[in-house]
Amino acid sequence: MFKRACLALTIALAATAGFGSTSALAQDKFIIVQSTTSTQNSGLLDAILPAFEKESGIAVRVVAVGTGQAIKNAENGDGDVLLVHAKPAEEKFVADGGGVERFDIMYNDFVIVGPPSDPAGVKGMTDAVAAMRKIAEAKAPFASRGDDSGTHKAEQRLWTQAGVDAGAASGDWYRETGSGMGATLNTGVGMGAYVLTDRATWISFGNKGDFAVAVEGDPRLFNQYGVILVNPKKHPGVKAAEGQAFIDWLTGEKGQAAIANYKVDGQQLFFPNAK
Repeated sequence: MFKRACLALTIALAATAGFGSTSALAQDKFIIVQSTTSTQNSGLLDAILPAFEKESGIAVRVVAVGTGQAIKNAENGDGDVLLVHAKPAEEKFVADGGGVERFDIMYNDFVIVGPPSDPAGVKGMTDAVAAMRKIAEAKAPFASRGDDSGTHKAEQRLWTQAGVDAGAASGDWYRETGSGMGATLNTGVGMGAYVLTDRATWISFGNKGDFAVAVEGDPRLFNQYGVILVNPKKHPGVKAAEGQAFIDWLTGEKGQAAIANYKVDGQQLFFPNAK
């Protein structure tokens, strides 16, 4: 409970510059959402949260980290709602008693971006596994998040399917940043390296330089997001009613419409698919 109070205080100090709608909300009803960097980097939560906060009177304070860290935080009870994109890990979180129930909320896809020189010759490919294999064979620079995020987990699956032990090349052609998506993209652009990124962050990213999408369209690049209420039976401090109200809004008509309506440069970044 002490850890949670410290976390809430830290987020409250930041909320006035970010997600807190009003000073009254910041001091009144609020929930803590453990989420991914992609929902923040893409601008999605900035766009949709004010509508929920106005309607419900519940402020939403977001901790945006990699999916792996978000799940660990939720396991420790440092949050009320988990909103991430690594379905097997989310299902395990629920099965282990950390969460109440998992709901699909939206999806987009991953893409592999790269420099115009395309040293591995993967531009235009729609087979992501074959593309990863070609990148490894060419020993072309590849920048990985290396942070156990949802994107990193997806990348690791592709390497495994390609039969490549990328970790063995760490520090050589394979570079692990240990950072979020935006920072990893900056690293990739700076060193001329291929990067696996979610499309929403890529569209919103402001430092593309001459980089472009090289590989897309493989069904294995599908990127599903889920939302879960942290289990109040395991963590009594969880604000179950407020957290469930947020989940109901996200998966309901208004939240799903807000997600669908969020666009950058005319492009829809996320596609609602709550059942």
